[in-house]
Amino acid sequence: MGDLFGAAGALRELYAGTDWAATSLGPVESWSPTLTTTLRTTFHTRFPVALFWGPEFALLYNEAYAPMIADKHPAALGTPARGVFPEIWETIGPMLEAAAKGGDGTWVENLRLLMNRQGFLEETYFTFSYSAVTSPAGQVEGVMDIAAETTAQVIGTRRLHLLRRLGDALAGAERRADLIDRALPVLRSAESDLASVVLMVPASDEPATTFEPLTAPPDMLTVLPDDTGASVHFRLADPAAGDDDSVLIARLSPHLTMDDAYLGFIRLLGRTLTQALGRIRARHTDRLLVSMERAMSEALQQSLLTQPAQPEHTQVAVRYLSSIAQAHIGGDWYDAFQLPDGTLTVAVGDVSGHDRSAAVAMAQIRNVLRGIAFTVRTPPSRILTDLGAAMAGLPVHAFASVVLAQIEVGAGVRTLRWSNAGHPPPALLGPDGSVRLLETPGETLLGVRAGVARTDHTIALEPGAAVVFYTDGLIERRRADLDERLRHLAVALTDRQHLDAEQLCDHLLESFSGDAEDDIAITVVKAVSA
Repeated sequence: MGDLFGAAGALRELYAGTDWAATSLGPVESWSPTLTTTLRTTFHTRFPVALFWGPEFALLYNEAYAPMIADKHPAALGTPARGVFPEIWETIGPMLEAAAKGGDGTWVENLRLLMNRQGFLEETYFTFSYSAVTSPAGQVEGVMDIAAETTAQVIGTRRLHLLRRLGDALAGAERRADLIDRALPVLRSAESDLASVVLMVPASDEPATTFEPLTAPPDMLTVLPDDTGASVHFRLADPAAGDDDSVLIARLSPHLTMDDAYLGFIRLLGRTLTQALGRIRARHTDRLLVSMERAMSEALQQSLLTQPAQPEHTQVAVRYLSSIAQAHIGGDWYDAFQLPDGTLTVAVGDVSGHDRSAAVAMAQIRNVLRGIAFTVRTPPSRILTDLGAAMAGLPVHAFASVVLAQIEVGAGVRTLRWSNAGHPPPALLGPDGSVRLLETPGETLLGVRAGVARTDHTIALEPGAAVVFYTDGLIERRRADLDERLRHLAVALTDRQHLDAEQLCDHLLESFSGDAEDDIAITVVKAVSA
């Protein structure tokens, strides 16, 4: 049998020191060839894999699986699955039983499970597959679980959507009463993140002391723990306008960890409300000032966006259009520059929010990304991973989507290599006029969690082909289906292969900018024959 546990990595000593004879699996010497072979395969993959073996589904797993069960490890090793996962057994038990009967197995995507892995029932999400493991004689001996935790991605996307909905709801608020009427329904719909919400905003004709003010400094989040959980108070402070007593009070979900990402999300909610109060004050005091601010914002946005590089035999065109509906600077950006070896690097991204904070975060992210790409010269996936780590360390408190691409030329062949962090898919216009959306499995937004492993994708870029990168303002509209809007984009580009990069940009703005509700950034890269 050799050293069966030699490839178990950090779990090697745990496996070797376990009294297997005391488990339902019996001593290692009695294990079947099917079990030993499957376990060796499990150890040799870096993807999280678990085995549920025998009639009691005794649990075996590799090093990558252990973090997903947190405090259940190491006691889970060799333990019947029902004893390891009693809180979710009603859900996963029937799946395991079905797989053990030799059926087609299961495939579940982003399944919500309330799992007790850190001392409380935690909201978690997993994408996984259960499949039967059979002996050469065709007998089912166990079930293999290939899994990936998607908790951060699902919750991060959910929170980003809430922030966007809140921003949309508050965009037209004219009075302080509007702030409550518009914000509370949105906030109270987020029951998974906010167990309860209270929003206190004094009316403009009432004294500022309608309730006891908090003692925390302005723009400070106060956490108030109790026996059943915790609530947070965020002061919507604007001393110059007498808004010191405005406060957002939210009770945190008992099923989520009170980590930096959670508190950062509450801060973003509070700042969104604070910014809405500022906009209301501005509308009441001087509408002309808003117009001036808009002009200054557009000038500032344009100053942050540089002219793109123009490599040989490649056309690069860019456009930025500020939305008429937004009175503040946005977080959309583009960039196109060459590395020392001539590789063209293209980035298009969108920072959540429409204010100076979004602009500052956008400038920081854009500049750090450019510095990492120019200095480290690694594939896009690694650059985005390093960028996420830099955002966490600096820190840059923002969520951002970005698609990062490199166009490499070698042996007369252009290769487009890209990685996508939660951004709309680029569109590829072929030299024959056909259009393909470069859709890839969704990956986590920047700012949700540091250290996220990302993926590269490659295609050959034929002469005459063009790639269109854009922000969601080009296609997304309220009450419009996103898939339908993407199809609209594909139709607008179809049979436009005769247009150069500049003409393609103009054509897209003519087709989509009329009813745009958000800022639009576009970058078009077209391969030209030598």
